[in-house]
Amino acid sequence: MQNPLVSVIMPAYNSNEFIALAIESVIAQEYKNWELIIVDDASKDATVNTIRNYIKKEPRIKIFRNQTNHGAGYSRNKAIKEASGEFIAFLDADDLWKPEKLSLQLKFCEENNAKIVFSSYGRIKENGENLNEIIEALPFVNYPKLIRSNYIGNLTGMYNTGKIGKVYHPDIRKRQDWAMWLEVIRKGGTAHGMEESLALYRIRKGSVSENKFEMLSYNFKIYNKVLGYGKLKSMYWVLIFLGEHFFVKSRQLKSID
Repeated sequence: MQNPLVSVIMPAYNSNEFIALAIESVIAQEYKNWELIIVDDASKDATVNTIRNYIKKEPRIKIFRNQTNHGAGYSRNKAIKEASGEFIAFLDADDLWKPEKLSLQLKFCEENNAKIVFSSYGRIKENGENLNEIIEALPFVNYPKLIRSNYIGNLTGMYNTGKIGKVYHPDIRKRQDWAMWLEVIRKGGTAHGMEESLALYRIRKGSVSENKFEMLSYNFKIYNKVLGYGKLKSMYWVLIFLGEHFFVKSRQLKSID
C-alpha cells in the first residue's frame, strides 16, 4: 500500500460555530494524501461561507449542497458517491481529529492487513472543554458483537473501499452510522480497534446519545426496518442493547488525569 488516498466524509448543518475547528483538524493531519468532501445539508447560517473560505486556499476540500434538509445519513451517502479514496473515514462538523489519526490508522492497517479500523476517543463539552474522559476501543469487533451495541465511534472509523467496496447508510434520520458499520463488517469481516485515542467527540445538547429514550426508539427502527427483524425480535434486541450498553459499554468510559 503506497500512499493511498483517504476520502474524509463530513456532513454539515448549521455548523458554523464548530466547522472551522473540524476542518483545521483535517488540514493538520500528519498524513497529507486526503480529500475532504463536505455536504452542506441546507444550512441557514454561515456554514457554507466558512467552507468556501477554506476551499479558496485548500484544493483538497470539496463542497456539495443539498437544496433541502435530508439528514446526516443522506449527506454522508452523497459524499461517499463523490469519494475517490482507497479508504473512507468520517468526521462530523462538530468533532475533531488528532494530528496523528490518519497516519497511525493507515500504518496499523498495513501492518495488520486490516480492512476496517477504529480507535479510542476522548469527549469534550459543547463549549470545547475537555472532560478528561476516554471511550476505550475494544480490540476487535465482529458482527455478533456490533449488533448488540455500536462499539465503533463513527469519528474514528475507517474502511478500505478497495477491499470492501463503498458502503452506504440506510434511509433513516438517526443511528444510520451504526447500520452502516454493521454492513461494513458483514462485508469486510472483523473491525480492529486501536488503543490510542485519536479523536474528540463533542457532546451536544439534544443529541441521540444524550436522549436515551430516543436512542432506543431508533435502535428499534434499525432492527425492525433496516435489518428486517419482526417486532418481537426487535424488542428482544433492544433489551440486549440495554444490557450491553449499561453493563458492558459503560466500562469503556475511563477518566484520565
